This record gives sequence, structure tokens and C-alpha cells, in this order.
Amino acid sequence: MAFETWAAFAAASAILLLIPGPTILLVVSYALGQGWRTALPMAAGVALGDFTAMTLSMLGVGALLMASATVFTILKWIGAAYLVYLGIKLFRAGGTLDAKPRTTATPPAKMLGHAWLVTALNPKSITFFVAFLPQFIDRSGSFWTQMAIFETTFLALAFANALAYALVASRAGRAVANPRLMRLFNRTGGSLLVGAGVATVAVRSGN
Repeated sequence: MAFETWAAFAAASAILLLIPGPTILLVVSYALGQGWRTALPMAAGVALGDFTAMTLSMLGVGALLMASATVFTILKWIGAAYLVYLGIKLFRAGGTLDAKPRTTATPPAKMLGHAWLVTALNPKSITFFVAFLPQFIDRSGSFWTQMAIFETTFLALAFANALAYALVASRAGRAVANPRLMRLFNRTGGSLLVGAGVATVAVRSGN
């Protein structure tokens, strides 16, 4: 695997993870209500959830890779379009982050399990990985070696992202709820996602 491919995957993953979805809303809700102590169990639960969804997705991607080169190529085009769609959706999201504080005391193990369930059992997570991963796979290389690298990278970033969200929310809840800041955040992230999708198509067209 070329370093450039790994770097592109890491950059795209970091942008995608920053998008506030159900998992991030859950993390922020716990942090707003119960403080920084929620950060570690929530981040661990998110990483485990992503591990579950990503592993299930890899099995599907591997099957497509072995079944047909044409189907795999089509899936990569769909994935590029999906990145553009997510970018436009994020850009138009406005400046809201609807996360209500969870003030009821919750044991760390229960928080971890809650984060795992929300992350792993969301059908959109598996669909997302099936569309996203093929963008960076080299069919001439070892599929499982590439997947091990991609999964390790994504999980490390997912853990760090959830941890950062929880810590920021627990220390600066007003910043997380600031409409102007969130609007800027969403538009910047959305623009980067659209750029990533267009770049993927441009690179593929030039090969």
C-alpha cells in the first residue's frame, strides 16, 4: 500500500468522524450531563462499535472484490458520489447540535455498552463502510493486510475523536452548542468532503 493512499484514507476518515451523527450526539449528551469522566468509556464504546460495523462491512467488500472487478469498480464510483452527498448534506446542516444533557448517573460499563450499541447497530454505519472502503483498496495487493491497516487507523481516529468531543463538551458546553461555530464547522467539513469525492473521481479518471 502506498503511503499516499493511507494518508488519503486517514484524512478522509478524520473528516467523516468529525461529522456530528447519532454517536457523537450520544457522546456529547453524556459529557454535558456528567462531565469529563464519561470520556473514556464513551470513546471505548464508540471504537468497539466501529470495529463491529467495519468488520461486518469488510466481509461484504471482500466478497464483492472476489466476485467481480466490474461490480467493485461500480461500488467505488458509488462511494465517491456518497462522499459528495455527505458533504452537501453537512454543508446545508446549519448550526445546530441537538444534544440534551443526560444527568442521570450512569455506570461506565453501561455508558460503554450504550455507545457500542448506537454505533454498531446503526444500519447506516455498515452501509457507509461498504461504500467508503473500496475507494482506497488496491485490488493487486493483499486485501486483508490493507483492511488491517485501514481498520486500525480508523479505530484509532474514532477513539480520539469521541474522546475529544466528550472532553470539549464537558469543559466548554457552550462552544459545542454555539450555532455560529457549528455552522462554520459544518460548512468547512462539508466542503472538504465534496472535495474528497471529486478528487477521488478525478484520480480514477486519470488512471
